[in-house]
Amino acid sequence: MNQSERKPNRLIDEKSPYLLQHAENPVDWYPWRNDAFAKAKNENKPIFLSVGYSTCHWCHVMERESFEDHQTALLLNANFVPVKVDREEYPDLDRLYLTF
Repeated sequence: MNQSERKPNRLIDEKSPYLLQHAENPVDWYPWRNDAFAKAKNENKPIFLSVGYSTCHWCHVMERESFEDHQTALLLNANFVPVKVDREEYPDLDRLYLTF
């Protein structure tokens, strides 16, 4: 995706460096907040949860190969409420979901 095609998503106003790295993905990411869960409930959609951190190599690979892909973004945006979490902001969530 070239720079002129990029449009900010809901992460653009976040403070986390990791979330800001994803603020121009075509995936319409929500931060971990109540509005994401309300949308999921109102639209009867599952949450697509992605947890990572700014210096994670595989997080960057996943972004480049999946989250910057327009077809993947269309699928995620249509069928899920995508939520992006910085594990450094929510280490409890990171621990919880790493156990599964």
